[in-house]
Amino acid sequence: MADTVLCRSIYGNTALIPRKKLKFRPSVYAIVVHENKVLLLKSRSTGLLALPGGGIELGETIVDALQRELREETGIEVDDGRFLRFDESFFYYDPSDNAYHAFRFLYACQPLNFDLVADEDVDDGENEKPRWYDIDSLTAEQLLFSGDFVVYYLKGSMAADHGRG
Repeated sequence: MADTVLCRSIYGNTALIPRKKLKFRPSVYAIVVHENKVLLLKSRSTGLLALPGGGIELGETIVDALQRELREETGIEVDDGRFLRFDESFFYYDPSDNAYHAFRFLYACQPLNFDLVADEDVDDGENEKPRWYDIDSLTAEQLLFSGDFVVYYLKGSMAADHGRG
């Protein structure tokens, strides 16, 4: 077993990090769609767009963490959601010199309300400015992580919805 791990940094670079520096971080994120728009936040560090969500606290269920993170970051209440995907990454967060072995659970959620929290009330250290973004104009490159999957899922879901009517 190697003493170092290759991590992707928030800026898209790679960094070789000592294994002992890694922190285990299970997290959950939501794809929330309303009227052909998806709910995203802006990364303060990179300007890229991010799904709402974040770390699961010890003793907290995945669904409880999902709903808490959405409230804190966006003001939106969501249903329990539907599990979509799990991925694993080794992630280096340059601004605070922290490295993570990240387990990310992605859920599709239905919003129960639509009024976003004021920008100054977003409770998140990295992400800000929750907004509804037009799905048609979204590209994978605009997203901080899982861009290919998120765009594929969103555009596939829209096509399926249009085919039903």
